[in-house]
Amino acid sequence: MRVIAALILAPAAIAIAWAGGWMWAGLVTMAAIGLYVEWLMIVGLGRSATVIATGTAALSLSGFCLASGRIEAALVTVVLGVVSVAFVCPGKRAWVAAGLCYAAAAEIASVLVRLDQVWGFVALVLVLLVVWVTDIGGYFAGRGIGGPKLWPRVSPKKTWAGAIGGFVASLVIAAAFAAFGFGKMGLLLLGAALSIASQLGDLFESAVKRRFGVKDSSQIIPGHGGLLDRLDGFVAAIVLAALIGILRGGVDGVGRGLMVW
Repeated sequence: MRVIAALILAPAAIAIAWAGGWMWAGLVTMAAIGLYVEWLMIVGLGRSATVIATGTAALSLSGFCLASGRIEAALVTVVLGVVSVAFVCPGKRAWVAAGLCYAAAAEIASVLVRLDQVWGFVALVLVLLVVWVTDIGGYFAGRGIGGPKLWPRVSPKKTWAGAIGGFVASLVIAAAFAAFGFGKMGLLLLGAALSIASQLGDLFESAVKRRFGVKDSSQIIPGHGGLLDRLDGFVAAIVLAALIGILRGGVDGVGRGLMVW
């Protein structure tokens, strides 16, 4: 079931990423809303209709602004949304605000990376592939080699062998992109950074779940658990990618900033 779900969802995600525009912004917005709701479920506020509705409205409006090319308006909407959910929340305000920031960061970063019409799709595929092979390489290396645990208090199953295996797999992907004429050393460093970010994002989500005694964020994806369980590494990697892209290429050239070295 895990493999079947991946074989269906991965090509669908890449196809929508290739289409870009409103389709990609719509998918990203729906995913961000799902992340926010699952975060609320983890922290124990999954039944608070007011908190869910307020955050969902903020993410939906932010997604509309992003699809319309109004980046500043999207940021303002998120800030107002964070203030609003903190105001209406009956408790755990810091956790709820953090959850909305987490979902909004993934939403905005995903759209910004794809925004570049020339390099956006390639940059987005690079991030997706690095995250996926980090997860796959880590799984097989961890199961096949075993050895010392990476952080047993947070994630008992993860090993140092798995972490290194996923890291090496990401370098293979980056090297493959470099072989097709993209930046050589810069792209290898980028792949390494994104792989590390992906693994840290995975550990971060595990730490949050362990803090609240939750095993899976949900069961929405057959064989995979919830959106948070599947997208935790991607969220960290895409946010880092967006930051690097903005620093090197500006808001309108995030993809170029990632791919041209």
